Amino acid sequence: MEINSKIEKAKKGDQIAFTFLLDFYWNEVYSFMLKRTENETTAEDITIETFSKAFDKIGTYNSEFQFNTWLIAIAKNVYIDLLRKKKTSLFVEITDSEDQQAYNIADPTPSAEDALIKEQNLSRLLQCIKELKPHYQEVIQLRYFQEMTYQEIALKINEPLSNIKVKLLRAKKLLAEIIERNR
Repeated sequence: MEINSKIEKAKKGDQIAFTFLLDFYWNEVYSFMLKRTENETTAEDITIETFSKAFDKIGTYNSEFQFNTWLIAIAKNVYIDLLRKKKTSLFVEITDSEDQQAYNIADPTPSAEDALIKEQNLSRLLQCIKELKPHYQEVIQLRYFQEMTYQEIALKINEPLSNIKVKLLRAKKLLAEIIERNR
């Protein structure tokens, strides 16, 4: 019942509901893709794109089916697309209009993770950031130290805006866990 409630809230744009769904289903989707790809980075990239697409299209979710089944179906499609793209090209061009259509899952107001990040001593924070995977280090550095917008980050690292938003959500969650563990 709680999942259905969070899905309905997410359909209305509730940032907390999006974060809950991301946290709740992340390991399931990531594990599923890790078994198929046998590569942590690829599995993580596919998982990020899966949630990006799911959050973008959450209004089309049919509650007659399990939410995790829907996510896994999206993940499979993302993986198939990735395999096809590898055959043709390493990069896919995204138009500005497609970027503008990305669903706004990021809340511009500081979250609990943001507050925790700002409270930390800078040198300790940098040590914690170094424990993240490089692509998470990069988005944290660009967002919080270079103060780039989501759009600027997307352009700089040549990824869709929706992927940047999911990567930042995930990076902040992992960083908060590292900070808590190192206290």
